[in-house]
Amino acid sequence: MDYKIGKLSVSRETFERLELYADLLKKWNPKINIVSKTSLDDLWGRHIVDSAQMFSLLPPSARLWVDMGSGGGFPGLVVAVLARELAPELRVTLIESDQRKCAFLRTVSRETEGVAKVLTGRIEEIEPLNADVVSARALADLSKLLEFGAYHRAEAGICLFPKGLTWEKEVQAARDSWRFSLEVITSETQENAVILKINEIDNA
Repeated sequence: MDYKIGKLSVSRETFERLELYADLLKKWNPKINIVSKTSLDDLWGRHIVDSAQMFSLLPPSARLWVDMGSGGGFPGLVVAVLARELAPELRVTLIESDQRKCAFLRTVSRETEGVAKVLTGRIEEIEPLNADVVSARALADLSKLLEFGAYHRAEAGICLFPKGLTWEKEVQAARDSWRFSLEVITSETQENAVILKINEIDNA
């Protein structure tokens, strides 16, 4: 029997790993404030399914996914858990500067067997990772994300950045400093939200 994570079909084992992730998040959240208390009420839809839709944009040839400013692991840890079943050749690296959140990320990765690599440090201070996919969720404005993305992506790599209601203003502002190819994908989980799929990044 298949289980659904948004539009993705997964095995019972993968579904249970994501449920374990959710349980660990609820356990750790009061101590280190990983996500807002209000979003815990819809943890599955707001964070897990929202991250899973980003996994569905994975290019078939991708071998390295880098998630910047991972925080609670969205989308990076969800991607790692899904990849274990659906894209076993994909490696996932998470970048996070907060040591306590890194401890949480490593715990979840170990417990769920998602096998994500966690790097503790500032995004711009880590050696370029040459990633096929670079993601970041609720981290910075688009101009800053493009700076980070250009630094860590491979030449043919893509960036996936979910954005809310003001995404068009952010795109306009970013075009003052950057040239890039853009595909706008409507979010399946949040009204007025999109995922910006970006490549061919260069300074304007």
